[in-house]
Amino acid sequence: MIRIGIVEDDATAVERLLSHLDRFQRSSGERFHVGAFRDGADVLTDYRSDWDVLFLDVQMPRVDGMTAARRIREVDSEVIIVFVTASPHYAVSGYEVDALSYLLKPVSYTSFEHEMNRILARLQRQPRSELLFNATDGVHHRIAVDDIRYIESVRHRIDLYTLDTVFSIATTVKAMESELAGKGFLRCHSGLLVNLRHVTGVEGNDCRIRGGGTLPISRPRKREFLAALAEHVGSRGISA
Repeated sequence: MIRIGIVEDDATAVERLLSHLDRFQRSSGERFHVGAFRDGADVLTDYRSDWDVLFLDVQMPRVDGMTAARRIREVDSEVIIVFVTASPHYAVSGYEVDALSYLLKPVSYTSFEHEMNRILARLQRQPRSELLFNATDGVHHRIAVDDIRYIESVRHRIDLYTLDTVFSIATTVKAMESELAGKGFLRCHSGLLVNLRHVTGVEGNDCRIRGGGTLPISRPRKREFLAALAEHVGSRGISA
């Protein structure tokens, strides 16, 4: 699944991009997880390297797209940046932040489709860590490790939760913990393995998970969990 962020203060422009993404998704067979931000300041708040692509409006009231891109590049050299602007002279500045290109407003579907094909070509050249497994329904799956939110032990199997799907696998949390070692996963409870990139906060003895819901943090694991989360955020995040 490709994770796409739209950073745009104009609601009409956002709707146009969402419509183009939906049309391209249906015609290409690709799957997108899309998030929208109203300003550059919003995308910078607690920024983590969770996005594959960012469509950045150049002119926004609090933090403009070029400033946001410079801040993002300080911690994320991989995300593909495409500027969306009504003024083509801004395109030259895009070289400073290694932007792929720019789209001129109002964005036509023809231009958007061309850009998405370029984006897909670049993403295919970037190595992605993937997990291969057979689910209990007998189907063989390949998913991006970054798309896994958390893994839960359920009797003699585990349930693997992604951004929009749950897979059941005949294995153990311990086995998955070993397979995913070094990829940002940590136990918050004896039967729960969570991807730290999807933790959005901690309240008491629970951690909030991107996509909704919370997971319990056991008392013996809380100190280790908080320390690992702080290290993870500190190494990948920036503040506005």
